[in-house]
Amino acid sequence: MPSKHSVLMSLAEIISKPTSTPAPKKSAFREWFDSILFAVVAATLIRWLFFSAFVIPTPSMENSLLVGDYLFVSRLHYGTTTPVTPLQMPLTHQTIWGTSIPSYLDWIRLPQYRLPGFTDVKNGDVVVFYLPVEHPDMYQKYSNVLPDLRPHPTDLRSNYIKRCVGIPGDKLEVRHGQVYVNGHVQELPPRMQNEFFVSVKTAVNEENVFRKNGIVDYTQFTETFGDSVAANDEAGYIVKTTAALAERLKTYDFVKRVEPVFMEKGLKEPYLFPTTDAVDWNKDNYGPIAIPEAGMSVPLTEVNIALYGDIIRNYDGNENVVIENNKVTIAGKQISDYTFKQDYYFMMGDNRHDSADSRYWGFVPKDHIVGKAVFVWMSIDPNPTSFLKKIRWDRIFRIIE
Repeated sequence: MPSKHSVLMSLAEIISKPTSTPAPKKSAFREWFDSILFAVVAATLIRWLFFSAFVIPTPSMENSLLVGDYLFVSRLHYGTTTPVTPLQMPLTHQTIWGTSIPSYLDWIRLPQYRLPGFTDVKNGDVVVFYLPVEHPDMYQKYSNVLPDLRPHPTDLRSNYIKRCVGIPGDKLEVRHGQVYVNGHVQELPPRMQNEFFVSVKTAVNEENVFRKNGIVDYTQFTETFGDSVAANDEAGYIVKTTAALAERLKTYDFVKRVEPVFMEKGLKEPYLFPTTDAVDWNKDNYGPIAIPEAGMSVPLTEVNIALYGDIIRNYDGNENVVIENNKVTIAGKQISDYTFKQDYYFMMGDNRHDSADSRYWGFVPKDHIVGKAVFVWMSIDPNPTSFLKKIRWDRIFRIIE
């Protein structure tokens, strides 16, 4: 029988032995890899669930947003959407950085769901959305308006930013450049930009007059603008600017007059949506049109087929749709009216005469809405007058109105 002393020694030896083998120390490469992986996963989740960063590439929203503005877009406002194309490289969109190689595979398509948000899209909101006409059956139809279109899945179409001027169920019309919603004048964006004719008495130092006032888009007047703008012997400029800056130009002693430029009612503009000879609309005199709302029905007249045919065929989840000779058939059955399955929106740029928006390619489906533009966090002038003016300091952390 073992002694008490030997039993205590055996217990001491057992206790002193390590209970498990210590984990091997991670290599520097493994620690680096784990850190990068964590950062990518965290950034991907934040970008998907909460907010995304965008940069303004074109002047279509001037003077509210300028080329070179970097902004944050909230996905929480309207509710983020679940991925449709799961096989894509994290933190990319359409292509791998710096290349033209696709960053996704469309072998798998998932149904899209929208998580709850805390508001709906409202008239006047500045909204980021996926460009609908990058649909595989649509991009060639609108190549005259947007020549660089390429087909992509819904959640990988190009991000566009415009102001929502019509929400589901609205009746919208543009009269002489002014937007009317449900018969009421819609308030103009505070920094909305339009075209003005500036008549001058003498030659103009363009740098001191226009650039000094923040006007970068101006063209010396020629007869191609038409006699409705100026007399044949009248010298001047066509400038794109805000109403406030147009008023400031009137104070110069060499300026004779400043007048807004609008297309005449009844003058049909080519490449405008819808593509039909049944209407004679232009960018300044457009509509009236009804913005589709889920559950709303419309008779399929010639004009309505032109307005809503793309929706019926490509965005509302219908199959076997045929539109020809002003008739619509779904699964072989001709229909005389149509009930919409989801909400749609009408978007316009604040630079009203230099924006390829819903007036040119149609409605934005709700499942294409990405988020609400909230504020500018950085602004870089692509054409600064000096290196010190490369950063537009007055625009940093500007709230988007």
